[in-house]
Amino acid sequence: MVPPPRVAVPPRRASRPARRPAMVWLAGTIGLDAWGAMGERLAWDVSEPDGRPPTLVICEFEPSITVGRLGSRFDVELTDEELARERTPLRFTGRGGGAILHYPGQVHVALFARLSDLGLDPCDAGGLVERMETALEGTVRRLRCPAARDSGRHGVFGRVGQLAAVGMAVRRGVSSQGAWLNVTPAPAVGRRVRTACGLPRDGAAMSSIEADVRRRVRLQDARSALVEQLVDAYAFPSCHVQSGFPFPLRSGGDSREVFRSVG
Repeated sequence: MVPPPRVAVPPRRASRPARRPAMVWLAGTIGLDAWGAMGERLAWDVSEPDGRPPTLVICEFEPSITVGRLGSRFDVELTDEELARERTPLRFTGRGGGAILHYPGQVHVALFARLSDLGLDPCDAGGLVERMETALEGTVRRLRCPAARDSGRHGVFGRVGQLAAVGMAVRRGVSSQGAWLNVTPAPAVGRRVRTACGLPRDGAAMSSIEADVRRRVRLQDARSALVEQLVDAYAFPSCHVQSGFPFPLRSGGDSREVFRSVG
């Protein structure tokens, strides 16, 4: 009896784990110290394979100036005395980008996630930033404002200046920090931050969506459009949106809450 021919069975490929939904927190206003503590904890929580799912925090910073890895103290043309008088602290951070002014009316989004949970290679920082810029450009267009990107610089640009900036950080395959979207015009002190978002000295000035379209734009509309575009850009299967912060933080030994919820 002739044995039946053998049929080659292809090796079984390991199935990729299903993408998890994103947790989106529509937060309020936060100070730099509280933000630093919260960011460190979130980055730690998402770093474990079974830890916190990809988390997006959308908030506003209290008036301040942060300087990323591409900036320096020379980019801020205000003395320490002037900064104190304006109640605008200066802080050096580990994010990308240069110097940027934070103020009410500027929406900040931060993405905390393992790059592998985003469908990216753990070292693909370029892909991470590309998707963030895609979401920012889509958000600006949804608000009926012309938007363009520059192949030589990160960010989104309008007719009269830069509308959005990116300053992300990746450590051990985990993303943190994110981007800023200027909805309302910056205060006059912003003109003395010379190299906003790492732009060269002769680069475009910082602007805002309202300055570009010359009409009022509601912050809640900007936040809603941003969530929609981020979910699409990072191909999250779904998202769960909540108000507030991922967990309460308190400043030092003070029992006073350091966060203010969205109005």
